[in-house]
Amino acid sequence: MTSPRRAVIDIGTNSIKLLVGDVHAGLVRPVDERSEQTRLGAGFYETHVLQPVTISRTASAVARFVAMARDLDTTAIRVIATSAARDAKNPHDLTDAVRKACGQRVEIISGDQEAEWVYRGVTTDSQFHDQPLLILDVGGGSTEFVLGDHDHHTFRQSFHLGSVRLLEKLRPHDPPSIQDLADCRQWLQRFLKHQVSPNLGSALDAGTRGRVLLVGTGGTATILARMEKKLSHFTREHIDGTCLSRQAVLDRMVHLWSLPVSERRKIPGLPPNRADVILMGASIFEAVLQHFQFELLHVSTRGLRFGALLDTP
Repeated sequence: MTSPRRAVIDIGTNSIKLLVGDVHAGLVRPVDERSEQTRLGAGFYETHVLQPVTISRTASAVARFVAMARDLDTTAIRVIATSAARDAKNPHDLTDAVRKACGQRVEIISGDQEAEWVYRGVTTDSQFHDQPLLILDVGGGSTEFVLGDHDHHTFRQSFHLGSVRLLEKLRPHDPPSIQDLADCRQWLQRFLKHQVSPNLGSALDAGTRGRVLLVGTGGTATILARMEKKLSHFTREHIDGTCLSRQAVLDRMVHLWSLPVSERRKIPGLPPNRADVILMGASIFEAVLQHFQFELLHVSTRGLRFGALLDTP
């Protein structure tokens, strides 16, 4: 029996990602994956209006990915949009531009749906399937926290916290100053204490905190693993299961904040076009490790797109 081949195109705040995969018995076999940075969220957070230039860039990237997916004989193509699109005052400008560029309808998904698919995607990996997990999906505009065990989750919430959103809010100097880093860390600890802990903290304390694995997914987690292993390209088999200590993440974050963006672009494993937002992404992971007292961060390349692909008819 031939497995159905499906495609998901994910319109994020920072980049557009394509996953084409064959789906069988609840498993996804990736066939092709692509990513293109369009920075849809650039200049967005002061007005919450998506900008014409970034909309055009995004629609063109989606059209290219749709063409690639069709060339691979997919039976279904799903286009989803996350944080920037759902927070925008003008989401229809984006959805209309994509429809005009390639004829595809865009689904703007809720934060809860995003968290649901992240959990389902990560747990397709057998090493995480039967473990109590706290999954942390750090994106450009939002971060999803999902706590679960085996086939079900007990907590899920999406927060207005992301690498692009935080970069545009804090605007560190180049090179960043010591005070810039201190301000970022202080802001994150306040956010975790007042926004995240009141809900997640009680769920974590329900007798499972010591057994829960912290799993990072999304672009920042993948890049932290790539930098650790000095990988010039995305290679799932070398990234999945990478384990980073809290101290290693702290050291990496401090080093990144000590460099101007021109020097960060030279770091092996760090894509040059991510050299600005990596400051905030790394800081979010470090803050969560510290605040909730996790000693290790496990990296997964599976997440939103894997979960969405499983749900695509």
